[in-house]
Amino acid sequence: MTQIKVVLIPVTPFQQNCSLLICENSKKAAVVDPGGDVPKILRAIEQTGAQVEKILLTHGHADHAGGAAELRERLGVTIEGPQIGDKFLLDSQAQSSALFGFACRDVTPDRWLEHGDVVTFGDAAFDVRHCPGHTPGSVLFINAPMNFCLVGDVLFQGSIGRTDLPGGDHALFLRSIAAQALTLDDDMTFISGHGPMSTIGEERRQNPFLQNLPFPQNTV
Repeated sequence: MTQIKVVLIPVTPFQQNCSLLICENSKKAAVVDPGGDVPKILRAIEQTGAQVEKILLTHGHADHAGGAAELRERLGVTIEGPQIGDKFLLDSQAQSSALFGFACRDVTPDRWLEHGDVVTFGDAAFDVRHCPGHTPGSVLFINAPMNFCLVGDVLFQGSIGRTDLPGGDHALFLRSIAAQALTLDDDMTFISGHGPMSTIGEERRQNPFLQNLPFPQNTV
């Protein structure tokens, strides 16, 4: 089984969990959600000695994607994700980030992702699940062999993502979580966009937003 090392790099005033994922076999890596503070991200990469192959985006909010354009230029790599529903967010990064007091640039991914796609770096592979609601194009990245995933702002320890921002849809979001997140194994660990890690089972049992969801767990 391919082992993956995870280095969390909190970035932006929102302390967003930018993740450096390193394939231990090959030392090839991916950066997930570089929202900003690119020099900090570059220092972390240098300290690990990893060779970054690509950038992955879970969704288009500025605190997750705001540093992607600069990091792509600095590293000479490609950007994959999110799903194309978030194009309007990625096209307005500079404007939206200015409202929150930090600067970033608009960005266009090299590859839009769809439900069922697979993203790879080194010997590692992650399945993609489209999970709209927080944003129209939010995706999950799932590594079944190591039983962990990255969920962006879909799910947090004890909470879920906001749906009051442009493109948010609360009813769709609950259906998406039920169909795409809660169908994962209970012991699957997830990395959120903000805050501590948790497991799907723990959130199924304790998260007040997930209790008695009035939707089936096999369809969106």
